[in-house]
Amino acid sequence: MPKFRRCLLKLSGEALAGSSGHGIDNSIINWVAKEIANSVKAGAQVALVIGGGNFVRGVSASAGGMNRAAGDSMGMLATVMNAIAMQDALEKHGQKAEVMSAIRMEPLCGYFDRRKAISLLESGSVVLFAAGTGNPFFTTDTAAVLRAVESECDVVMKATKVDGIYSADPVKDKTAVKFDDITYKEILEKNLAVMDIAAVALAREHKLPVFVFKLAEGNFIDSLTKSGIGTFVHE
Repeated sequence: MPKFRRCLLKLSGEALAGSSGHGIDNSIINWVAKEIANSVKAGAQVALVIGGGNFVRGVSASAGGMNRAAGDSMGMLATVMNAIAMQDALEKHGQKAEVMSAIRMEPLCGYFDRRKAISLLESGSVVLFAAGTGNPFFTTDTAAVLRAVESECDVVMKATKVDGIYSADPVKDKTAVKFDDITYKEILEKNLAVMDIAAVALAREHKLPVFVFKLAEGNFIDSLTKSGIGTFVHE
């Protein structure tokens, strides 16, 4: 049985791009969808937020000279594309899924409705929250925490390239130490690059735990059902 009744899985857009670094790798989105579908079968209720970095990131666009609000608007559209792609992959695995956007764009997808989202999760559907918060200057990490709070999730499951939170970048610093658990306060004091400050502050305010783990085949289900995997962030 899952440790958490209802969770929100946060994926980066770059994770779906694979080694190409751009677009969507069908083999990756397929096994991620299979993991999510199997988790629902095991009894978990799963919501999902996917970034848009495999197409465009507002911060990167603004660094290149584009207006930040314009770049973020493009990034929000990118998250909708990723959500629709994941919805299609989930349905191919027999898993019901619905995309809810923070910006109205019917008939491509539905508009965010908190009560409907909770009802869908309770009925066994995966709900994909797209278009961030609907506003520029907010990351999809913040959107993930916001939607998790609104949909009454027990935890945010943040998938990353490494197997948890470290004292430094373990790729660049071989002496970096992994934390099995850590508090929001410690993350802010140590200035650890886990989530942006707004996301950490919102999670802390609502006492919403965050679980950081490595995105790899089998890890999502293992993170939901086993101990000793990843890093647990708490009050």
